[in-house]
Amino acid sequence: MARVWVATVLNFFLPGAGYLVLGRALGVLYLLGAIGLTYVETSLQALDPTLWAVMFGAVFVMNTGFAIDAFRLGKASIEGAK
Repeated sequence: MARVWVATVLNFFLPGAGYLVLGRALGVLYLLGAIGLTYVETSLQALDPTLWAVMFGAVFVMNTGFAIDAFRLGKASIEGAK
């Protein structure tokens, strides 16, 4: 169960990394997307703080969804292994 929590926290702070912990190679694509969005988010901060706030909110919601998904996938894999 510790691996599930590690994947959950990783997916919140760095989407895609938690999927890699769970053995899902598709996580690499999510990770690359998260890096790209972080670049866009920091660029928007310099241009217009209002746009940055919207982007921050959207990324927070997305990261929460990734964390919940990693938790569900990890829990399902544990229950399926029993």
